[in-house]
Amino acid sequence: MNTTTSAANRLIEIGIALSAEKDTTVLMERILLEAMDIAQADGGTLYLRDEDHLKFEIVRTHSLEIAQGGSADSEVTLPPMAMKNAEGEPNNRNIVTYAANEGKTVNIPDVYLSEDFDFSGTKKFDEAFGFKGFRSTSFLTVPMKNSADEVIGVLQLLNRTDPTTRTVGPFDGDIQPIIEALASQAAVALDNAILLKEMTDLQQAFIQLLANALDAKSPYTGGHCQRVPELAQMLTEAANAQNEGVFSDFSLSEEDRYELYVASWMHDCGKVVTPEYVVDKATKLETITDRIHEIRTRFEVIKRDAEIDCLKAIVAGGDPEDLREQLAEQLRQIDQDYQFIAETNVGGEFLDDEAKARVRSIASRTWLRTLDNRIGISIEERKRFERSEAPALPVIEPLLADRNDHLIPYEVAPFSADPENPYGFKVEVPEHKFNKGEVYNLCISRGTLTDEERFIINDHIVQTAVMLENLPLPKALKRVPEIACGHHEKIDGTGYPRRLTGDQMSVQAKVMAIADVFEALTAADRPYKDRKTLSQSLRIMSFMAKDNHMDRDLYHLFLDSGVYRQYAEKFLLDDQIDDVDINEFRVA
Repeated sequence: MNTTTSAANRLIEIGIALSAEKDTTVLMERILLEAMDIAQADGGTLYLRDEDHLKFEIVRTHSLEIAQGGSADSEVTLPPMAMKNAEGEPNNRNIVTYAANEGKTVNIPDVYLSEDFDFSGTKKFDEAFGFKGFRSTSFLTVPMKNSADEVIGVLQLLNRTDPTTRTVGPFDGDIQPIIEALASQAAVALDNAILLKEMTDLQQAFIQLLANALDAKSPYTGGHCQRVPELAQMLTEAANAQNEGVFSDFSLSEEDRYELYVASWMHDCGKVVTPEYVVDKATKLETITDRIHEIRTRFEVIKRDAEIDCLKAIVAGGDPEDLREQLAEQLRQIDQDYQFIAETNVGGEFLDDEAKARVRSIASRTWLRTLDNRIGISIEERKRFERSEAPALPVIEPLLADRNDHLIPYEVAPFSADPENPYGFKVEVPEHKFNKGEVYNLCISRGTLTDEERFIINDHIVQTAVMLENLPLPKALKRVPEIACGHHEKIDGTGYPRRLTGDQMSVQAKVMAIADVFEALTAADRPYKDRKTLSQSLRIMSFMAKDNHMDRDLYHLFLDSGVYRQYAEKFLLDDQIDDVDINEFRVA
């Protein structure tokens, strides 16, 4: 087999290898080194076109042991080369920019005998390395054209060297068309790799744009969307590192890692449709405003009425001293009742039956309304009032009430309520979209959300699933919806929105559930709760693991690997990081 045939066969092998490589840096280095090997070149440079410049990407010279760019430890220090001169004309005095501008191969047998191009820089380089016996002689400069016949870079080879005699000669014979063919193959492969990277970068930019939109809508939600991916990545890598035990067979490819990246960044994308006044509901009576102020005014009214009644009784001949004592007791009780209502409005871990009974007792007190509450309001609210007949004024009303106009119906029933929905959602839908009843809201057992509001917030995962499952995701990202939408599922099958059990969920989906919970517990930027310490958060998670609401094996890995502390040191405030004995939080 002659040299040309051997090189042609080698070209086919290289072409196959280049088409499979996705990493642009690895690809560029391989292109240059393969070209140097085939052409028996001592040196070579690969340039990429960047707007109106050629940028040095990889530089190699074997005899001088120069290796810059690519896998080399040294970065390329040479500045980009302008495609045009100061007058805006094509810069064709330089051999490389000429090849790029004209799209033509230039083969120079000996630069010292050529007057077509400016080789002053090359000659200065030779002077600097002359003491090593180095001399630039032959150059083969080949433009790299993609499938659209656009020059995307230049491949330049230096000093064809006989492997036996080590003499330098020109790039003659049949080697030029072979290198041109390689440059053409390389350009297409490189163009595809660059296009793939650009598409990936665009995809990531869109993902982060959505997270930034959530941040603008609700700052803490945006912060959550940025922290959960890091925590999910930490725990998944910890599982990947296990060589024995439950996760010994679990492994991650680079595609798996990117799939998790996309899923974790997108896991709350459905919150774009969630009203921020529900997401950010900090007190039980809060809607767009906190209605505690309206209720406080009513308490002020009944205090004034009590004072007026006392004064009227005194004027009518009653005992002033007894009446003032009675008034003082009334005012003290009203103040206590308001303080209780105000404290109840803040919400907390649990409101017991006795406290709820007191809310209802206070609500039964009455006050006198003399003004029409059906004027100066929105059309929507007026329609709700019209469900019942307007009472004659003045009217005595309860201090706190659950009125018919507090009930807001669905304009369109949620499609997730349909048991035959195509997504397999299994959710319980409240009768009303909202219930703004004052007593109803104040009697919320835990936190600040009603069942209706909790459904709306939980519905974000339904919206996330619909959004992601309707995307034309490539094969490498097909599991993104399953991973992203698993963070509210529970191992025992009581989760949301599909009531999946642990064996129906991937490891990554179960990781997302732990990451989502831990971030929420430790977050210091929530408007509706105080931040928790590490030990407080882990105690709550231990209960969840014990109740099979999260995967126990992953939870124990979360503890044993130290991921909880690694995350804490990066994201938690100093006063949240307390001493933790992980054995205290393990689940039998």
